[in-house]
Amino acid sequence: MFGNERGGVVGSSTYWRIWEEAREYALPPERVESPLGGRPYDLRHACITRWLNAGVPIAEVARRVGNSPEVIHRRYHGCIDGHEEAANAKITKALEEEGDAV
Repeated sequence: MFGNERGGVVGSSTYWRIWEEAREYALPPERVESPLGGRPYDLRHACITRWLNAGVPIAEVARRVGNSPEVIHRRYHGCIDGHEEAANAKITKALEEEGDAV
């Protein structure tokens, strides 16, 4: 997205240094030292976790962040809250609707 002064790739240490300075201007004071103010890569993790917990399918999250579904599943499988219960409820409902519930 951005190039350095020589037209090359901007190094991760440069992103970090700029973010250290910019977050105080970009975020409300109470958020500067919060997880939101962490490393830019931490924001990516927070975004992916939020999307998964909102119910966005793994394949769609993977497409949006440029990973394979396998990578997203492997890395974030423990971060999804309440989805087992939701899946069980859907299975139970389907069984009840078809008269197969116990």
